Amino acid sequence: MTVATYPSADPAVKTEARALRPHMDFNRITDEQFQIAADHMKLEPEIQLLLRTPYRELIVQIPVRLDDGHLEMFHGYRVQHNAVRGPYKGGIRYHYEVNLNEVRSLAALMTWKTAIVDVPFGGAKGGVACDPTAMSRNELRALTRGFTQKIDMCLGVYRDIPAPDAGTNAQVMAWLMDEYGKKHGYTPAIVTGKPVNLGGSLGREEATGRGVMIIAREACRAFGIDIAKAKVAIQGFGNVGSWTARLISQLGAKVVAVSDVHGGIFNERGLDIEAVWNHCRERRSVLGYPGAKEITNEELLTLEVELLIPAALGGAITRDNVDDVRARIILEAANSPVTPRADETLRSRGIHVVPDILANAGGVTVSYFEWVQNLQQFHWTHERVNQEMEKKMTTAWQSVYRRSCEEKIPLRIAAYVEALHKVAEATRQRF
Repeated sequence: MTVATYPSADPAVKTEARALRPHMDFNRITDEQFQIAADHMKLEPEIQLLLRTPYRELIVQIPVRLDDGHLEMFHGYRVQHNAVRGPYKGGIRYHYEVNLNEVRSLAALMTWKTAIVDVPFGGAKGGVACDPTAMSRNELRALTRGFTQKIDMCLGVYRDIPAPDAGTNAQVMAWLMDEYGKKHGYTPAIVTGKPVNLGGSLGREEATGRGVMIIAREACRAFGIDIAKAKVAIQGFGNVGSWTARLISQLGAKVVAVSDVHGGIFNERGLDIEAVWNHCRERRSVLGYPGAKEITNEELLTLEVELLIPAALGGAITRDNVDDVRARIILEAANSPVTPRADETLRSRGIHVVPDILANAGGVTVSYFEWVQNLQQFHWTHERVNQEMEKKMTTAWQSVYRRSCEEKIPLRIAAYVEALHKVAEATRQRF
């Protein structure tokens, strides 16, 4: 398991994490971006209503007996947004700030994301409000099994397929699959992102990071940047950020800064990402890495680089700090890291923003491949997974970039328009 970037049980760390991620209405942000695209394409009001309204929102309470003997009640959520193009698909996150509003927003993003990369899924999301870093393995297992029991009625291989997200991993998916199987029999296709020897796909662990790397490469090519000479700063060194750093550095890019919730490190000459990776696995933080200057997460966002990649949680770049951003391209590896007001400012300054629903779609793309393999009971090679992913991601980039150029609209709106066209057409045909 890669070192995660969600906050630890340390109160000081939680305070810093809240400062990095102020309270925001993420559902309002997603809805505002939807509306801009819908207005641009003159989408009829009835279709707008159908597309913006979730199909189901489930709130559950999960009692868990903790190791010290006391009973704790956790609150869990599963939002199924839209399934006109296929079964619901979306991760489950464990984080102490998980709430219905955030999950609702992330479910909608999944609908648009699956449409952009043209996989036959709809959008869903789930989560439990907890601090996984403060819980033992036994407690996390009990929580996962309890949550699975509570949402069992809305899951299914052709209905709703969960996956890992912030604070969860392949082990959590294995517990979920096992708990679901107690009632329904052996069903590996009920989750994706599970261990390979339980039916998981090769290439799934690095999938989101690989997708970010592919889109970064294509964006640099489109905007006249030699990625082999580009400086890169990455906020977040969990699964997505660390894999992005490793893969983009293999293209020759110079990763000069990375960070986690504790803080960041910077070296103008470039970091040895494999060494940082190993250091982080041992110390559970990038801090203390020798040969690098320690910086704050806020300082990382203001570095003069070609590529800035927010890969932690949402709300990293806001109206309060956007004027200090000096990157040429921002790739949203996290969900909603740039707020709408900040987005407008960046656009006015000529800074390109590659939206989350395109940049981080590699994860759901390989989740689709895993689901297909489970249904066929046939395993793909790592090489085939990467080849198929390359096709999906580059095709998605080309369609979004082409629309952006032809209609003279930002990449974000072009991505939403691409997605809305597909989901709206399926809705008209089924409604």
